[in-house]
Amino acid sequence: MNDQDEKNRYEMVKNEINFHNYRYHVLDNPLISDLEYDRLLVELRQIEARHPDWIEPDSPSQRTGAVVSEKFTKLAHPHPILSLANAFSTDEIRSWMERVGKLNSRVTKTDFVVEPKIDGLTVVLHYENGLFVRGATRGDGEIGEDITSNLRTIRSLPLRIPVDRNAPKVPRRLVVRGEAFIYLKDFDILNKRLEEAGEKTYLNPRNTAAGSLRQLDPALTAQRPLALLTYDVVDSDGEVPHTQWELLKYLKALGFPVSDQVEYCPDIEAVIRSCVKRAENRDTLTFEVDGAVIKINDLDLADSLGFVGKDPRGAMAFKFPAREVTTRLNNIGVNVGRTGVLTPYAILEPVEIGGVIVKQATLHNFDFIAEKDVRIGDRVLLKRAGDVIPYVIGPVLDARNGEEKPFSPPEVCPTCHEPVEHFEGEVAWYCVNAACPAQLVRNMEHFVSRGAMDIAGCGIKIVEQLISAGLIKDAADLYALKKEDLLSLEGFADKKAENILDAIKASKAQPLQRLITAIGIRGVGEVLATDLAKHYTDLYALAGASLAQLMTIEGVGPNIAEAIVDWFSRVRNQQLIQKLKMYGVWPVNEISQPANAGVSPLNGMTFVITGTLPVFSRDEARDLIQAHGGKVTDSVSKKTTYLVLGENPGSKLDKAHDLGIPILDENGLRNLIGERS
Repeated sequence: MNDQDEKNRYEMVKNEINFHNYRYHVLDNPLISDLEYDRLLVELRQIEARHPDWIEPDSPSQRTGAVVSEKFTKLAHPHPILSLANAFSTDEIRSWMERVGKLNSRVTKTDFVVEPKIDGLTVVLHYENGLFVRGATRGDGEIGEDITSNLRTIRSLPLRIPVDRNAPKVPRRLVVRGEAFIYLKDFDILNKRLEEAGEKTYLNPRNTAAGSLRQLDPALTAQRPLALLTYDVVDSDGEVPHTQWELLKYLKALGFPVSDQVEYCPDIEAVIRSCVKRAENRDTLTFEVDGAVIKINDLDLADSLGFVGKDPRGAMAFKFPAREVTTRLNNIGVNVGRTGVLTPYAILEPVEIGGVIVKQATLHNFDFIAEKDVRIGDRVLLKRAGDVIPYVIGPVLDARNGEEKPFSPPEVCPTCHEPVEHFEGEVAWYCVNAACPAQLVRNMEHFVSRGAMDIAGCGIKIVEQLISAGLIKDAADLYALKKEDLLSLEGFADKKAENILDAIKASKAQPLQRLITAIGIRGVGEVLATDLAKHYTDLYALAGASLAQLMTIEGVGPNIAEAIVDWFSRVRNQQLIQKLKMYGVWPVNEISQPANAGVSPLNGMTFVITGTLPVFSRDEARDLIQAHGGKVTDSVSKKTTYLVLGENPGSKLDKAHDLGIPILDENGLRNLIGERS
């Protein structure tokens, strides 16, 4: 690239950054993600490093924020409210130390403080004689916007300091810097409330906090769950601590909110360990962070290092991998799951997020697409937190050009082209064709699983082989397999083929509740299948049940009853159960209530099983309880009689403790049955 081409590129990047600064800081309505903005800024600084004579006052590298909005009174800061240079790797942190170490040898032996880089809005708070008198946004770093009335609505902001009479003496003038934000749980509650009221929901906590603080009507700000954390003294006419660690203690002692996620580090290697750990644990925090702030603890030493442009040398921001980016939604596809649920997904212009190139992301469900008005061709905000599958947060409405196309849920299954169904009051849309090719592998995997027909050795890989070879087109075809069929498949020898066929044959003896579970009726799991098998002698009897009859059974509501009736009304499903009967897979009710059900030892009791039991498998323990008149459910509630506890239990144990549910181990369960018998 020659000098003229690079100069043109420089001007374009400079103008683009200024535009996005305006969108982000003035309108609180960005068009691109932080990662994309950071990349532009890095490119700008690289060009300026090669051509320092090109730098002019309007370069984004020469200021820390954006122009001030005209809708608020301007307020000059007593000292510049600066931003920090960014490091994107641990090597860049070490490079920063090497650079500043050459300026002052004391840096190599200094200690540090690491703080969370809160993803919120920087605010500057002015106190006179202990009274909060004014507050402002950062603005362009020199002049901010006076948002005093709005800041007063933040409950964590002290209107007078000190809060505690035993606190240090307060200087006559004190200016404090902090970050306004919204806790994640409060953001979720806010969005839920807005959704229930039929109002527009917000995309993320940062923009919500910024927009709330810049409302002209403080009454609107007061309705938003804003929070505040402070971390710096900008100006004071009294004595304040000279280390960052003591300064944070000082602010806390005066009554200011200070983060509990602050760490003292004796050297730079401890800093690096802290940053790496914070990046790994960012999802455990109660608020959004996009990095960690590293500060030389000795504030006098930090100040003596001066600045690079507008960036102080005594501190550095370690940026975490981006979790939110924007990209173009090229199309919307539809997946079909095992139970027939149709799930939309976004087909995206490839984009990097969290170190991974993403081409697809979930769109949750069709209601989400409608509520957020997501359209094909939109620029969308994409998020990936931890190892979670990337998902679309919503469209960037201001990026629309009129060419975007609305999307409607499909009327037929995209795989088998059978009509889809949508039940009133439910979010999901369904393909209820059991022979749908898209569902077949997962349906078969479910059919042979331990909780269903329990066909040992017949896992998903073998199921895929059988389907790929055209040997099975539905679950009943398993029972027509011959030894020569299996020997034609890769990896099969005589013994393996015989074992599979023996397991298939043995599964014919499974009780009715297992078969009801296995056929995969939407909403019918193991517990409900057991209840249904107590009321109907075989699949034909269940197929003949009416909606009204089904709804007399505990746990069967209108939607599940409708799903059962609908499943049996499908021609291909009727063909499936006819084939099962033809091949001898036809259990008759074996667990109908005996005449003396009222005196069964566990009659009327409800159990939940958690953890690994020493002798029984989870299924065996369930069968034992049910055989003695008890009921087994999946979740702990006030109706639970006992929690059966094994090793490595989950959250069910905590809930049982909270509700005061009695707990039994495996021996205790045996003893209970023996005592009551």
